[in-house]
Amino acid sequence: MALFTLVIRRTVYGLILVFAVILLNFTLIHIAPGDPAEMLAGEMGGATQEIMASIRVAYGLDKSIPEQFLIYLGRMARGDMGTSFYYNQPVTELILQRIPETLSLSITALMMAIILGIILGTIASQNPQGWFSGMVTVGSIAGFAAPVFWVGIMLLILFAYLVPLFPGFGIRTVALTGGPVIQALDFLHHLVLPAVTLAIVFLAQYSRLMRASMLDVLGSDFVRMLRAKGLRERVVVYKHGMKNAILPVITIAGLQFSMVFGGAVIVETVFNWPGMGQLAYESILRRDHPLLLAILFFSAIIVIIVNIVTDLSYRLLDPRIKGGH
Repeated sequence: MALFTLVIRRTVYGLILVFAVILLNFTLIHIAPGDPAEMLAGEMGGATQEIMASIRVAYGLDKSIPEQFLIYLGRMARGDMGTSFYYNQPVTELILQRIPETLSLSITALMMAIILGIILGTIASQNPQGWFSGMVTVGSIAGFAAPVFWVGIMLLILFAYLVPLFPGFGIRTVALTGGPVIQALDFLHHLVLPAVTLAIVFLAQYSRLMRASMLDVLGSDFVRMLRAKGLRERVVVYKHGMKNAILPVITIAGLQFSMVFGGAVIVETVFNWPGMGQLAYESILRRDHPLLLAILFFSAIIVIIVNIVTDLSYRLLDPRIKGGH
């Protein structure tokens, strides 16, 4: 019952946050410099005042921002997120075409960072003064400090051109023939470099966090008691110590999913990965307000859901947490 109450409470908080996100995004986008009518008229080949005025009327841009927001909320309540100015297609269709690629990239990168970070941090904690622990520390600092786009470009040059082990752009090989297995393997082959690029920054944080958390747990009273009972060090570390030390990593990973999702924008641009990030970048350049609002809305929904799942997972992993707060 406590878990069910927690889910309901977090869902209500999530809905309030979604409304706040919608209001903030709508306001910021519509007061930002740039005229969508001018951009559209330029695409049509003539930016005369008459053409821009007709475009504003056609897309409701001639109304005040409060009026546009109320109309937008009414459409959202009906499940209509609008039509893209540039593509002239429902924005929901455009996003549903791109969201699997972004989720596959973000989730793969996050899982890589979490798993490798836990492994490296655990091994480094066994000998805090050793050379391996020092390498993890230096590597973490370097990985955290390196800009994502720079890491992507370096990996692209190294593993796509100098040593061509992986494709440099896109999500699949053009004119590739074969069944679903061949297609899936080709997709994974294209996924390696973008996922590694996005994972490196977060791997640096998780490995350091896991190392510090393991050192704290291994120095606690219950670990000393387990060792005094004669349990093998491997059992103490990997069965009891890791289970407790992993909780902060999971919490931070859930909270940082929005950063992973945001980092995908840069990675998708570097590797020409056709996901939501690249679509968002194009919609900003084209002042495509409905499409950009929809992308931000879907992104907020995904991040909120991940945070709720992380919160629930934390309580399931740690039986000491019983409350719903």
